[in-house]
Amino acid sequence: MLACCIISVIFPRTSSAATAKQKYYRAEAYYKKLRHSPTKQQYRDNWLKCIDKFQAVYRHNPSGPWAAAGLYMSGKLYLELYRRSSKKSDKKAAHDIYKRIIRRFPKSVYKRRAENAIRNLFPKGVPKIASKKVIRKQSPAKSPEDDIAKEIKKSIYTKTPIKKDVKGAESRTATVMGLRFWSNPSYTRVVIDADSEASYTHKLLKKDTSIHKPQRLYIDLKNSRLGKDIKKNIPINDNLLSDARAGQYTSDLVRVVVDIKSFKTYKIFSLKNPFRIVIDVWGRAAKASRPVVKRDKKGGKIAPGALAKQLALGVRRIVIDPGHGGRDFGAPGYLKGVHEKKVVLQLARRLAKKIRDKLNCEVFLTRNGDRNLTLEERTAIANTKNADLFISIHTNAARDRRAFGIETFFLNLATDNDAILVAARENATSTKNISDLQTILSDLMQNAKINESSRLAVHVQRSMSRHLKKYYGRIKNKGVKQAPFYVLLGAQMPSILIETAFISNSRECKRIIDAKYQDRMVEAIVNGIRQYIKETNPTAFLKQSPQKASGG
Repeated sequence: MLACCIISVIFPRTSSAATAKQKYYRAEAYYKKLRHSPTKQQYRDNWLKCIDKFQAVYRHNPSGPWAAAGLYMSGKLYLELYRRSSKKSDKKAAHDIYKRIIRRFPKSVYKRRAENAIRNLFPKGVPKIASKKVIRKQSPAKSPEDDIAKEIKKSIYTKTPIKKDVKGAESRTATVMGLRFWSNPSYTRVVIDADSEASYTHKLLKKDTSIHKPQRLYIDLKNSRLGKDIKKNIPINDNLLSDARAGQYTSDLVRVVVDIKSFKTYKIFSLKNPFRIVIDVWGRAAKASRPVVKRDKKGGKIAPGALAKQLALGVRRIVIDPGHGGRDFGAPGYLKGVHEKKVVLQLARRLAKKIRDKLNCEVFLTRNGDRNLTLEERTAIANTKNADLFISIHTNAARDRRAFGIETFFLNLATDNDAILVAARENATSTKNISDLQTILSDLMQNAKINESSRLAVHVQRSMSRHLKKYYGRIKNKGVKQAPFYVLLGAQMPSILIETAFISNSRECKRIIDAKYQDRMVEAIVNGIRQYIKETNPTAFLKQSPQKASGG
């Protein structure tokens, strides 16, 4: 049932949902009202709402004939918003959208318009914005959006089949570069890597004993080719899956098939920069691991949750994730030669040792050296290690070097522009891709994990703020926030991401590389974890045997 819900969210039925054409005209109608209402134009929310309506046209079918028009109008609106707000982020958003049009729709008329818009955005010499006279030259009798709609109608009602228009809208054929997987007895993550974005569909097929076919899940990548050196068959042979195999199903479609032994549920989503499709599969819990309902002295039942507290079941294993690494240096520091990847590794190592000594928990690091890890690999490590907590360590950065402070995030829809910017930087993607992620994020999360992650984040953030203020001045508590981080997506345990300092700030950069400061920082994080454990399991620290820390 869950799988069906996911499919309906990501690929809505056209019979029950508005078409791209209908969405475009609804967005256009909203824009006309906005354009003729000086009062509405005074409020930023009205502009952003209109932008989102046009972007919904693109999200409906990124390869369809209406996609470029929706994107172009959203870029145009960001440019109009920039003229009123003078915010550089609005100008950058317009530029990013125009660049995407040029890249994804090279044969569309909107490529030329996007190129012209960029030239007006960044002319040689003194910067200036294109005037309304230039826009009127493009369409002397009609408004720009009327002209766009007219051209779309021509492309749809021409004798040329829509299929060709869709192909023409693709920037280039995607190449499937490889398959990867991580697994344990009850969880498997498979990743399909491609060199560019591709639309895809998926379907779960039942077991067919008549032709000796197991239950299988297939993913079709449209307008794609199989890489020459790709390993086409990846043996998995865990409790859930037999293997994953890729093949050139048609001349322009790659099919990846996952052969299933047994499973409880699965989820599929895509990540960007580079593009990859993530398949998470979960199995049914083993009978031996299910909580046993015991009775107290009076014969009454003891709830499984209460039993877990009494047996100190809860946080026994923690995975720490030092962000970035290898060719990914992370944010550059205020001081020359200081980079995020090195600082967070130092913090993670200190934190692992402190957790082992103070909490007697088993600890794993996603990396214990300077090596590159993909974001989905970090989450997969935490899941396959059956971690009870997942803590990702980062340092913050901002163009304004006066910015400073500490903040802790958990996975959820972004609540403000600052959170979106942090998520975009840590995801190594544009702020516009965050909106793409948020359209499916709510279906990929479990409320229990959000609540537990929020509680953990509160304890850690509060502890860091209070502890560091004992020793240092100008410690700014930026609070607990929520945002869609790729590295936390799909984690099956309470998970947080800590921005320990602004490495771009002079004072905080000097502090974060100091051994004493690092030690006090991780001491505060451990105190926060301890408070979370005590809240969820009051007897957790009564009897424990030390566990060794391990590194990835």
